[in-house]
Amino acid sequence: QVQLVESGGGLVQPGGSLRLSCSGSGLTFSVYSMAWFRQAPGKEREFVAAITSTGSETSYADSVKGRFTVSRDNTKNAFYLQIASLKAEDTAVYYCAANRNSYSTSNYSPRYNFWGQGTQVTVSS
Repeated sequence: QVQLVESGGGLVQPGGSLRLSCSGSGLTFSVYSMAWFRQAPGKEREFVAAITSTGSETSYADSVKGRFTVSRDNTKNAFYLQIASLKAEDTAVYYCAANRNSYSTSNYSPRYNFWGQGTQVTVSS
């Protein structure tokens, strides 16, 4: 059974930083491309960032470029999102997702085969 488990969310002040982690099991993690999506209250789920299976390519939503960094460690079946300069509008539940296409950095959520349960990030003073 495939499981993706996010961690690292919490309450952070504006301008602060966080690192979200996603741990994968039940799948050959190293052949999946991975992505982060987020969903704010009352809004649709949106793409944040993605990375290919080897980490050779990444993609970011315009709203997070320069502040968010995605990375992975296939030796640990782990995937990360480093978030800096947090803003109130970054408040959302953050989800990691896995795509069987190793070479994809798609921002289209239906292309992702497996999803985690999400971790809450709240930015507030």
